[in-house]
Amino acid sequence: MRFDIMTLFPELIDNVLGESIIGRAREAGIIEVNAHNIRDYSKDKHRRVDDTPYGGGMGMLMAAPPVYDCYCDIPKKEKSRTIYMSPKGKLFDQKKAKEFSGYDQLIILCGHYEGVDQRALDRIVDEEISIGNYVLTGGELPACIVVDAVSRLIDGVLSDPECFENESLGEGMLEYPQYTRPYDFMGEKVPDVLLSGNHKEIEKWRFKSALELTKKQRPDLY
Repeated sequence: MRFDIMTLFPELIDNVLGESIIGRAREAGIIEVNAHNIRDYSKDKHRRVDDTPYGGGMGMLMAAPPVYDCYCDIPKKEKSRTIYMSPKGKLFDQKKAKEFSGYDQLIILCGHYEGVDQRALDRIVDEEISIGNYVLTGGELPACIVVDAVSRLIDGVLSDPECFENESLGEGMLEYPQYTRPYDFMGEKVPDVLLSGNHKEIEKWRFKSALELTKKQRPDLY
């Protein structure tokens, strides 16, 4: 799968998505992540990409021409979708990550300052996406979160599909508690059922524990 991220800070994208599992998937060619610097498409001699908004108001607004020209320069795959990271967008969740993983290409626009000229958004964006009900300084970190979440669902990125199928939210509820050595930590021992070797009973315990944890901590999912 190919990810194309339109940004003012390409180094930030490469630093975050160049490590760990995602970094290894990139090196192996399982996924492709390209950070496109919107400043490269500015016609201003100082490479400015922003200006004051019509009608007044605080802050600066990213201008339409460099954003649109950057988008036009990105090679498009047949099954492609363009999203804009915005607090106005639909809330990103595991269901949406799974939907995005079905595309061959995800193009992500990262806003900055007070946002992006609406005319550019109207021409290139299929969907606006938010990672939560709060405001950040730019769309780069949210974009990295989307790429990470979607990449984990691509064949070959994780060692086994079970790695994401059985984890929190993978099946619509939180993951069960997990334990490792030592058996006794500060007087608290690992549940005996996990040492029994009875896989049927272990699965029953895990399901019940996941259900109870979801009810307690995320009643909205219960």
